[in-house]
Amino acid sequence: MVRRVILVLGDQLSPELAVLRDGDPEQDVVVMAEVTDEAGYVPHHPKKIALIFSAMRHFAEELRGDGWDVRYYRLEDDGPKSICGALMDVHQDVSPEEVVAVRPGEWRLIEALEACPVGVTLVEDDRFMCSIDRFKDWAEGRKELRMEWFYREMRRETGFLMDGKDPAGGEWNYDKENRKPAQRSMLQAQPMQFTPDEITEEVLTLVADRFGDNFGSLEGFNFGVTRTQARRALAHFVTSQLPEFGDTQDAMLLDEPYLNHALVSIYMNIGLLSPREVCQAAEDAYRAGDVPINSAEGFIRQIIGWREYVRGIYFLKGPDYTASNELGHSRDLPAAYWGAETEMNCIAQVVAQTRDLAYAHHIQRLMITGNYALLLGVDPAQVHEWYLSVYADAFEWVEAPNTIGMSQWADGGVVASKPYVSSANYIKKMSDYCDGCSYDPDVKVGEGACPFNLLYWDFLVRHRDRFEENRRMGVVYNAWDKMGEEKRKAVLEGASAL
Repeated sequence: MVRRVILVLGDQLSPELAVLRDGDPEQDVVVMAEVTDEAGYVPHHPKKIALIFSAMRHFAEELRGDGWDVRYYRLEDDGPKSICGALMDVHQDVSPEEVVAVRPGEWRLIEALEACPVGVTLVEDDRFMCSIDRFKDWAEGRKELRMEWFYREMRRETGFLMDGKDPAGGEWNYDKENRKPAQRSMLQAQPMQFTPDEITEEVLTLVADRFGDNFGSLEGFNFGVTRTQARRALAHFVTSQLPEFGDTQDAMLLDEPYLNHALVSIYMNIGLLSPREVCQAAEDAYRAGDVPINSAEGFIRQIIGWREYVRGIYFLKGPDYTASNELGHSRDLPAAYWGAETEMNCIAQVVAQTRDLAYAHHIQRLMITGNYALLLGVDPAQVHEWYLSVYADAFEWVEAPNTIGMSQWADGGVVASKPYVSSANYIKKMSDYCDGCSYDPDVKVGEGACPFNLLYWDFLVRHRDRFEENRRMGVVYNAWDKMGEEKRKAVLEGASAL
């Protein structure tokens, strides 16, 4: 007799997953499934699909080694097309007393499981340090849901980087020390890379056959696909990259996609690393004197602050959040985002990197591709789908608030107090992308003017009624008003031509 059928999804590859922790290999059956519904609901980057399928297959083997009965559906076997279909197939075979799963990280899949005829019991995903109910309690009655205040509560609750009741080093936030412009002297170690084994090679062949037409290259696949590899990648980062992470985290350099960024989000988001162990590793390095406080704090803030916060926002706002479009933007995403030729070097560089690696760091996403889409007035739903498709660490619970909220201001200021827009000056300061570009970041209007300069002012003028009273943007509108009338006219005409 089978007591439970336990569903394990491709982003839940954790031995401490609640349903596994409470399960019994003697009485329960685990179901894992590669299905077309999940692999194709957006045109995922082939490296992302390969990462998840290979990690799933390795995890299934580990579970079998621990004595579990794992019913695994491989995509090439052309079995069920959906997760619910796989559950129904196993349910018919073993007639369990119950089907259980940890709540998925996407409303789309939650709704599918809730509608599944076999009846699926969903339990809390306690791999996160802030439960959905805990976040709702924090958000209740607040006029502004600012991450900084949430982050400080999480510091107190978790004890990370705390000296008693006080923050380590005396400050809650060292972000002001982490905005150094790009310099070649910043170059440090690269993230750890792994050679594909036989299982991964088999997956790569499958993905090339089934998803070879998707945007993105499979060449050079080197992600870790097991917990052991993920832990090695974390240890390498803490030792070799974290000491300089703070200084370089906002910088961008040609042909240097990583600088000191960790890539551990990829492993956390599929379950191979827990956020708690990642934060503990960073704190231990700080306490040992191997990592400065600005790097340790900046890195930990990304996890217990930002990562936990955006998940809370996603579930707080509900399944309609991704349809938010507060600014009424409706333009199509430029073809350059899918690899078409562009003379904008920064866009070309970040898109090419994304195509090749399924990766770009947060400033490349926010201040290059996100900034340009917002200035241009692109439909945020299209921007959301692009980010969800092309990055290996993109799952809707984390991607949507970053895109809809922070990047595109489509939620009306729930996540960001002001739009993250800038002219070319920011890109010139924080990168060397402007070197050799067809456009000149110092030219504000006329021939050779950088599109970021023209579109920046056009965006502000289009939305003046909404943002003029924002205390962080008043000085910008004053600068526009002091600009000569002829220049203002030329700027808007240039933007219109773009």
